[in-house]
Amino acid sequence: MDWLKNWNEALDCLEKNLDGTISLEELSRLAGCSAYHFQRMFSYLAGVPLKEYIRRRRMTRAAADLREGEKVLDVALRYGYDSPTAFNRAFQAIHGVAPSLARQDGVKLKAFPRIRFKFVLKGDAEMEYQIVKKAAFRIVGLRTSLPADVEESFQVVPQFWSTAGQRIGELIPLMVPEMPGVLGVSTCHSEEESYYYIAVASDAPVLAGMHEWTVPAATWAVFSGQSKQPMAIQELQKRVVTEWLPDSGYEWAQAPDVEVYLSAPGTEEQQFQVWLPIQKARGK
Repeated sequence: MDWLKNWNEALDCLEKNLDGTISLEELSRLAGCSAYHFQRMFSYLAGVPLKEYIRRRRMTRAAADLREGEKVLDVALRYGYDSPTAFNRAFQAIHGVAPSLARQDGVKLKAFPRIRFKFVLKGDAEMEYQIVKKAAFRIVGLRTSLPADVEESFQVVPQFWSTAGQRIGELIPLMVPEMPGVLGVSTCHSEEESYYYIAVASDAPVLAGMHEWTVPAATWAVFSGQSKQPMAIQELQKRVVTEWLPDSGYEWAQAPDVEVYLSAPGTEEQQFQVWLPIQKARGK
């Protein structure tokens, strides 16, 4: 499977550069997706944020180097720490002891083996989807800057929905009939500044304090869901990326992610859709 080969090549690159500079752009290029999508998919697949995985792997290597008798300062510099204090703090957070004690016999240290992705049969629950090609369309709504770090964005987006409040109601009359629903649109696919929009597809004038943007033409895999749970759409997104995408013959395309909320605000059981931008996988 090409996606497995691509992702494991990215992990090989990461391992080779633990004692140097790890380029997120190079990892994402090897995996065949954007830097933002690489972080997001890694978190879903590995169950740990990319930054935390790198920290654990570096501290695993650092402990082995110290056990071999290397100096603390040399090891600290090797793994990207400019001061022994910062390295000491990171080392203790992982191992529970100071790096100066690592070479003593009887000291307990932790090892975090490298990850290698394998195909695992999953998917006991069916997933219905549609492949939809859509022309570019204009959206109007509220926006907030989206951090490049995907773990930070996981905090920013829910807070933004909370603070958007009553202004979401102002969007409903602007909605074009042929595309109902309040949209959550992440523009993190581009190299320009990224934003998260709470918006509607609209040809109406932009209201004060709001913004417009054009969602580019793309092909999406569209998945529908319905639940009373507020985190249900995130769970659906995770299933799409970890269960459907790897064996689909597609890969994540350079286009925005779109969430569609079809129920009226305040509805107890929400209906929603996840739009995953896709393109034919390399080699297909």
